[in-house]
Amino acid sequence: MSPTPSRALPAGLAPASKVLQEIGRPRKIRPRKWHVSKGVPTISNSNILGRLVTMASIPTTEKVIPYALLGMTAVTGLVDAVSLLTLGHVFVANMTGNIVFLAFAAMGVPDVSVARSLTAVSAFLVGAVLGGRIMARTTPDSQFRPAVVAFAFELAFLAAATLVSVGYKAPSSANVLQSYGLIALTAFAMGTRNAAVRKLAVPDLTTTVLTLTITGLAADSSLAHGNNPRWGRRAASIMAMFAGASVGVIAIRSSVFLALALAVGVLAACGLALILSFRSASSGVSNAE
Repeated sequence: MSPTPSRALPAGLAPASKVLQEIGRPRKIRPRKWHVSKGVPTISNSNILGRLVTMASIPTTEKVIPYALLGMTAVTGLVDAVSLLTLGHVFVANMTGNIVFLAFAAMGVPDVSVARSLTAVSAFLVGAVLGGRIMARTTPDSQFRPAVVAFAFELAFLAAATLVSVGYKAPSSANVLQSYGLIALTAFAMGTRNAAVRKLAVPDLTTTVLTLTITGLAADSSLAHGNNPRWGRRAASIMAMFAGASVGVIAIRSSVFLALALAVGVLAACGLALILSFRSASSGVSNAE
């Protein structure tokens, strides 16, 4: 019986034996791992579904930071209510207002003090230097811890101002040192926070200035043929500042100490929320690993 003639292979195809020789022994395939930054657990191929459920339940700091910054915006309203109404026409958080007050005082406008405005601006600058040094050389993935340290300094100096305010009611010749001490301590605290918030760069949450927030709310609105980005956050920031200033006015009727104590309490709650969210995320990472 004659052997079956071999059929010619189509062009571009090699015999199976040659293909197997070229392939050789199969290599071991290592299980791939997914590495996701910013506080999300490392996930291996095993039990991926369970790990994803764990990830979804972790309250990440990215979700908590906007709410904390809204609380700090309310603190700004409280503190500036104290400074403007009881420390002699001076701002400790809004430096734009102090520059205007300096111009007024230089032109001889009564009841406006060059010394008080300069004290506020100087202390704010020193605080901003401290906050800048704390946040220096951080990356977007490593900003949280330094920011918490900066907020802790703010809390410490606001607490010191609260203690200094015991018995203080209004500026007078009898309490000059007390009033200037309050201006310096609160402005230093605001400067430290401002430097940290500037580095965090959360859109529409500067915590001290609302000019650009209000501008964005109008310029990006439907009336301006915009798509209303982050309108809820912008509106919340405005309301937080308004609410803080309103509460500050009410508290000052009782005492300056009460108003500053409320500011310290709100700031402490914001800091605690950030710390707890970070610890929760860190424990989630450990459990997932």
